[in-house]
Amino acid sequence: MTSRPSRGALRAAGEAARASLPPAALGAWRPAPDRPDPVALLEEQATSRAPELIPVRNGRMGVSPFTFYRGAALPMAADLAPRPTTGVVVQLCGDAHLSNFGLYATPERVEVFDINDFDETLHGPFEWDLERLAASLVVAARSRGFTAHDGRHAVHRAMRSYRERMTGYAQIRAIDVYYSSVAVATILAYVDKRARPMIETAVRSAAHHDSVHDLPKLTAIVDGTRRIVDRPPVIVHRDDVSNPLVTAALADYRSSLQEDRRVLLDRYEVIDYAMKVVGVGSVGLGAFALLMEGGSGDDPLFLQAKEAQASVYERFLGPSSQPSHGARVVAGQRRLQATSDVLLGFAVGERGRQWYVRQMQDQKASPVVEAMTVDDLATWGELCGWALARGHARSGEPATIAAYLGEDTEFDHAMAAFAEAYADQTERDFAAFKNAITTGRIFATEGV
Repeated sequence: MTSRPSRGALRAAGEAARASLPPAALGAWRPAPDRPDPVALLEEQATSRAPELIPVRNGRMGVSPFTFYRGAALPMAADLAPRPTTGVVVQLCGDAHLSNFGLYATPERVEVFDINDFDETLHGPFEWDLERLAASLVVAARSRGFTAHDGRHAVHRAMRSYRERMTGYAQIRAIDVYYSSVAVATILAYVDKRARPMIETAVRSAAHHDSVHDLPKLTAIVDGTRRIVDRPPVIVHRDDVSNPLVTAALADYRSSLQEDRRVLLDRYEVIDYAMKVVGVGSVGLGAFALLMEGGSGDDPLFLQAKEAQASVYERFLGPSSQPSHGARVVAGQRRLQATSDVLLGFAVGERGRQWYVRQMQDQKASPVVEAMTVDDLATWGELCGWALARGHARSGEPATIAAYLGEDTEFDHAMAAFAEAYADQTERDFAAFKNAITTGRIFATEGV
């Protein structure tokens, strides 16, 4: 058995990485001379997706630079890949922009704040998640009309939160890191009072997002049977998806669950299923809502089956070691989240299409960026930094990361410099994207 490195050796590795690539160097970013056309990258990505939904994806990305940024994980991955890296590896969230964090209920029915999207998860340099987060804060600040100072301040607070939390995780037992979480009860005592109403609103919203509350919103009684209501093109029944296909995929999904959770799943039967468009960057991938019932008429359960393709980072970092991309997403989520959905699992379906499955709503709430104040944005960024530090500490070596970050603010300022430069690039890319829509190079459907 290989011996475990001492905490001193792990710190020395972080110090060596800092000496090799000082944090300040991460702040310098400019587009490479041979930088790929971001619109061409998005067009390439679209070839593996449902063609009828690509205009919906383009329409959602075309709303603002921030919505474009949300869908442009591949262009950013291509921009990060040529840069020198720290070599300090963690399980990346892979798409750690501020809208991919939020509230959800643990199996113990305790509300926590954490990462909530893992489609792009993969092992990689820890700083890539932080660069994705930092740039999202500046792009969001600009979209709200905040000052440049406000955007930089939000990044500084997020990075300081990450750095200080990581320092704390580096000093405690590994099992205590594993048990730690960002609980709402702790958040409410921690956040600035001016941002507390935002968190309290999110908590109230989360309480009304579950299968019971969603049942009348998404379904209706048709000929005596409860059915999901079609709302084209966002929710539609597909003639090419049959009961045998769904049954086979669910059987494979069931085998990925722990035994006690198979018992839980077996208490439900599938009543209906329909394609449901979700998110921004994910539009065009297969995504289905499955309505299940426990037999009593008042025991609904909604599952979401979402197609998993290769992470955008795999072309730069190499393939995942997991047997499927659904398994990759599930493994990444379990490594990074404090606690995951009890029905989280994966399946391989027809023609080798790969899926992951989870509850569609389980007291979840996400930020409403369009309503954020300056204080809200900075506070949300702090919470994102905290949750990301906890996830990285679980999946990587907190002593190494903490030693690289150091005790000064060099890393914080470097991320702010990078974020401002990359926000400028995002605005240029968004203008090119909008021009591609205007000239007919790509097509967009707005308002759906």
